[in-house]
Amino acid sequence: MNEDIRIHSWPCSYYLDTGKQWVSGRLSLTPVAIKFTADKTGELLVNFHLSSISEIKKESSNLIFSSLTILEKNTKHWFSSLQPSRNVVFNILEHFWREQLLSSEGAGAEAAALQSTKGKELTGLLTGSQKRLEDTAKVLHYQGEQFDNIMRGLNKIEGDMDVADRLLTELESPPWWPFSSKLWKAPLETKPKETATVSDSKNQEGIIIRIPVIITHRTDSNVKPGKLTLFASGLEISDCNSQVIHRFESKDVDDIRVHTPYEISVRQRFIGKPDTSYRLLSAKMPEAIPILEMQFSKKIQFLEDALGFVGARKSPQVDLGTSIWQAATGLLGGVVQPSSPVGGREGMDDDQVQLQKQEKISQEEAKELKQILKKLKGLALEAEAELERQDEALDSITTSVDRATLNIDKQNRRIKKLT
Repeated sequence: MNEDIRIHSWPCSYYLDTGKQWVSGRLSLTPVAIKFTADKTGELLVNFHLSSISEIKKESSNLIFSSLTILEKNTKHWFSSLQPSRNVVFNILEHFWREQLLSSEGAGAEAAALQSTKGKELTGLLTGSQKRLEDTAKVLHYQGEQFDNIMRGLNKIEGDMDVADRLLTELESPPWWPFSSKLWKAPLETKPKETATVSDSKNQEGIIIRIPVIITHRTDSNVKPGKLTLFASGLEISDCNSQVIHRFESKDVDDIRVHTPYEISVRQRFIGKPDTSYRLLSAKMPEAIPILEMQFSKKIQFLEDALGFVGARKSPQVDLGTSIWQAATGLLGGVVQPSSPVGGREGMDDDQVQLQKQEKISQEEAKELKQILKKLKGLALEAEAELERQDEALDSITTSVDRATLNIDKQNRRIKKLT
């Protein structure tokens, strides 16, 4: 993720201690830093990492009202005249500051990242791939349940049409036909059986991902912290106390706009009344966007500021998957047989041999990579089998719908003759 992406910026004033004066400008937030640029000179007066912040407070005095202070190491920075309001800026800055401290990309992780081995990098990449496959499996499983419910509904329709066919046959038969009573009894016996096949489709579903967010309702200037939960059937927005603010079923979502990699808006349109719209900002949003893109592929729209995120995530991703598997396989081969002679490398290509010479991983990392690769293979096979089953289910549904349409047309013609 590009660390220079500007998440938000606000007009405000900054107290310049060296000049003992207030300077108007813009306070900007990036994924890892806070900056302030003066309007007149364009000079960057403030630029420090989020991990270096010790405290963010809302303060005021006899001379300074509605101010925001940020304690960075031993320096206290004062910001005032914040627009749209001090509370909005405070909530957003505090959210990203806390998430930065909790994430692995915080201050302590920077030094550790320099010492990370190739094995740890591969483990991280493969673990991310495993998480994405697990999320995909959950969505596919839910879609499979929906197909099963459709098939049960179609089977009930076919049963009801058989009953209707028998009733029409009874109506069409002459009065002297001796088997009329049996025809009337048959549907009464089969009806309870048909209704018994209908099962409750409201199953308890699992959570795909839950992230903390800053919530803005419609175009209100007030923001409040909360949570975004993604299910296979939709998404749910709740407050800090886990009280549901709004739940969007998949069919209710009309569009999702990705403003930046960290901010989205979800909208449901209505005729004759205002739309239901929520704007969500989160430091963890890059983890949720790929899932939203998979669930709402036809409804999601990436705006100009988010196009770079899509390109950075999709373009190299094609080569990334191949490089992960090739590098992991090559490195694992070098660790499993560390004592193999040079002649044993004849079956390898030059790139793989060079990779093994340059990078070494430990036995523990190799074991962990093997386990992750095994899980990935199993998840991929399960997803492939589920997709094949859904393809067969779609074919069956199409056939059943066509057959039901023909039977309905046929019964309509029979009813017209009777009337």
